[in-house]
Amino acid sequence: MSAASHSPATSPATEPPLGPEVDPTPRPLPARIPHRGASVDLEPLHPRHAAELFAASQGAEGSWAYLGYGPFADVAAMRRHLGSFSTQHDPVAWAIRPHRTGTADGWLTLMEIAPADAAIELGHIWFSPRLQRTRAATEAMFLLMRHAMDDLGYRRLTWKCHALNAPSRRAAERLGFQYEGTLRAVKVVKGRLRDTAYFSILAEEWPERAARIAAWLDDANWDAAGRPRTSLGGRGLAG
Repeated sequence: MSAASHSPATSPATEPPLGPEVDPTPRPLPARIPHRGASVDLEPLHPRHAAELFAASQGAEGSWAYLGYGPFADVAAMRRHLGSFSTQHDPVAWAIRPHRTGTADGWLTLMEIAPADAAIELGHIWFSPRLQRTRAATEAMFLLMRHAMDDLGYRRLTWKCHALNAPSRRAAERLGFQYEGTLRAVKVVKGRLRDTAYFSILAEEWPERAARIAAWLDDANWDAAGRPRTSLGGRGLAG
């Protein structure tokens, strides 16, 4: 997808032109609370998840390629990482427990939290191989997207990723995020230069995106073999 042309919204009564007035009330910070879905539970990430997450990561060294951490040599190394990662105020992290497996098989976060700007990001997403391309993976992301936009009232939901991370870019498009552009040479990750691709969903776009994802997740869209009858976009991490 190429960057869409976008003319900044203006308030016609101002000179020089300014953006439209919005509700400036700061949005609430996300809390470390569980979220329950039809196929997955999100639990506030904790070092006690280390053994399950380490087991889920075995044979998946490539899944860490675009993250600033991992892979982890043993359970102790995973636990040390979680001890720091799970106690930060930004990002706020959750472990993903699909009902199908009953184990913690990945994590994701809300991050880059800007209450005064009503902007927040879905990021630090790590899915183990047994979580990738599943209904639970999509629902896990949707639970936090819905929490940010509906429960907390954020106006802008962001997704960003390594510009070379094709699966992440496809997942963003599949969920309805709009590609905004790429910042060049913006970070160094594991000793390598990174360009970062930016995507977003705005409040006025969210109802349509939410309805489409909810329809895809609905039981009526799934056959007896556990396969979706329709596609959410044809590509990405979860079918």
